[in-house]
Amino acid sequence: MDKHVSNKIGVIGSGSWATAMIKMLTDNQSDKEVYWWVRKDEDIEYIQSYKHNPSYLTAVEIKMPFENISSDVKYIVNNSEIIILNTPAAYLKDALKELTSDDFDGKIIVSAIKGIIPDENQIVGEYLTQTYGIPLENILVVGGPCHAEEVSQEKLSYLTFGCNDLKKAEMVAGFYRSRYINTIISDDILGIEYGAVLKNIYALAGGICHGLGFGDNFQAVLVSNAIREMEYFVETIDSTSRDINASAYLGDLLVTAYSQFSRNRTFGNMIGKGYSVKSAQLEMNMVAEGYYASNCIQGIIARYELDMPICNMVYQILYNNSPAPKEVNTLAKKLS
Repeated sequence: MDKHVSNKIGVIGSGSWATAMIKMLTDNQSDKEVYWWVRKDEDIEYIQSYKHNPSYLTAVEIKMPFENISSDVKYIVNNSEIIILNTPAAYLKDALKELTSDDFDGKIIVSAIKGIIPDENQIVGEYLTQTYGIPLENILVVGGPCHAEEVSQEKLSYLTFGCNDLKKAEMVAGFYRSRYINTIISDDILGIEYGAVLKNIYALAGGICHGLGFGDNFQAVLVSNAIREMEYFVETIDSTSRDINASAYLGDLLVTAYSQFSRNRTFGNMIGKGYSVKSAQLEMNMVAEGYYASNCIQGIIARYELDMPICNMVYQILYNNSPAPKEVNTLAKKLS
């Protein structure tokens, strides 16, 4: 870090994953000061009165100084040296719109966002570097497998912290480690971030197939093909040495494809059962990142002329209104 190392950490976002982050950071016994950006003032008032997020992970007790919770993003960022970005990718630009490059100067920025910025078609690390001039060595990404709901129940979970500077990855990981959180360190920032984007698309595919009535045998083959497709994609984008069977890639894919808590699988399941995209979005209270990612990844696939049949199937169903049974049956003939 360009400035002195600090224990002041700011979390940007107030959904379920952000609330889980607040729990992890405040349960950890290391010396630090946590700040939290919550978008709605009425939610802040509720948290201050009842010590719980009114909308997400409502059973989690908020254990932090309430004066450190604010809807003023500049206040949170200016009081923190490590910034955890934890909004849906589609809403990140709006959350940061009041900030400039000067606000981020010398700070470590951690992306806990598993999606792509839609208009720019960029992963978060690329967007931060291009828009705010943040050096890549000051950017970290957080990978799973780790669902917020299980964090709220304090079930043993694992987080992977990726950064070009492993000392910074280790430092930030230390703020999360606890009796129910284990951490892994990696220098594969691009692979972890793109893998997190892709696994949401594959979970959507699994949900669509489940909604259509395909069973566990087919799902196993689908996921087996998905991890190979992911490896093909990330190795084309970035030649960094990685083990695609590691937790941040295969592990995160498995939990997102199979877990009852997976919003992307749930969204896909609704599509498979005949919901329109709009009706599925309206019924869900949380953002399915895979929906936006499908459109963005398709542009990258076209640019590199990649053969990615699972991603293509999801895109055809979601954006070209192609019948799901037709697309899945076409895909089934390509799987091995």
